[in-house]
Amino acid sequence: METLTQTHAKKPPPAHANPLRLKTLHHIEFWVGNARQAAYYYRHVFGFSLTAYAGLETHQRALTSYVLSQGKARFVLSSPESSSHPASERLKRHGDGVRDIAFQVEDADWAFAEAVRRGAKPAMEPHAESDQHGRVRRAAIQAYGDTIHSFISCEDYQGPFLPGYEAREVHGEGIGILLVDHIVANVELGKMEELAAFYANVFGFHRYLTFDDKDISTEYSALMSVVMSDDSHVMKFPINEPAQGKRKSQIDEYLEYYEGPGVQHVALLTDDILQTVSQLKQHELDCLRVPETYYELLPARVGKIDEELERIQELGTHKGTGDPGGPRSGRLSFAGFHQAGRRSPDTLFRNHPTQRQPRLRHWQFQGAVRGH
Repeated sequence: METLTQTHAKKPPPAHANPLRLKTLHHIEFWVGNARQAAYYYRHVFGFSLTAYAGLETHQRALTSYVLSQGKARFVLSSPESSSHPASERLKRHGDGVRDIAFQVEDADWAFAEAVRRGAKPAMEPHAESDQHGRVRRAAIQAYGDTIHSFISCEDYQGPFLPGYEAREVHGEGIGILLVDHIVANVELGKMEELAAFYANVFGFHRYLTFDDKDISTEYSALMSVVMSDDSHVMKFPINEPAQGKRKSQIDEYLEYYEGPGVQHVALLTDDILQTVSQLKQHELDCLRVPETYYELLPARVGKIDEELERIQELGTHKGTGDPGGPRSGRLSFAGFHQAGRRSPDTLFRNHPTQRQPRLRHWQFQGAVRGH
């Protein structure tokens, strides 16, 4: 049985807060083998709405991209139009995955220059992008592996997404997604502290939670993790690295199958996890089952459970203590597969009742770590 404890770290002095003048998470871009098919899947299974499109019809010859949104969460699914595009080689090596975690900032030029001054490696120099709706400034730095962080300042832009995109609205039946809660990176052994220092030194983030191999482990597998966060805890970036165990760590499995470091999962807040999971199962999401013995031991292990235990068991959810997003009373989780294949992603849903909003929930979409 997995055990989990946590340590809250002190915040740094206010002078370090938000040196890049970040405003919010703008979008997460996935490079995928078939963007049209992936967009259809996320709309029909996860309830996202299609809001914008870019491709040959909009004079974009490098990538075909579909913009999906639900609540404040926004994904861009992009596929390359030629074998010479960098996305083609990345897909050959990694399969589908997160390419860009993009931030909206006050000034993209400032954010880029300050990030580089603080030690970041440039990925894309500042430049203007424009169309009939206005213009934006955009730049990017390297994050980890092939993942980048874009900086976008929108100035007077009034278009449906970014220049080069046209509005293409197809309403999805939402399943209660509110926003992106956190984004998790998997890195090689010895690289966790290095990446944590990157987020501290470049972004001004602080160490919010720390887990070692005694905190997150089973009899056979273990990992170490640290959660980096801005002062508001709106932007949270957990970082995992493998730890020694009797067998290969789940992080080692990810690094082996993905062929390098990358985003392990994107966690999303949802307003009611039991309702969300019920809808996903109605949409024929293929799921793992939690052993019945887990539920027999649950009350003794975690204490009082607000939700109906039979309903939790029926949907395959599970409950634990601890919270990567802040001090809460507990969490309700759901795990399951939704695709088959060598890099088939896992899915993990978690519920975090809060003191102010006792019914607020969140769930996670977890990245590729194993085939089945």
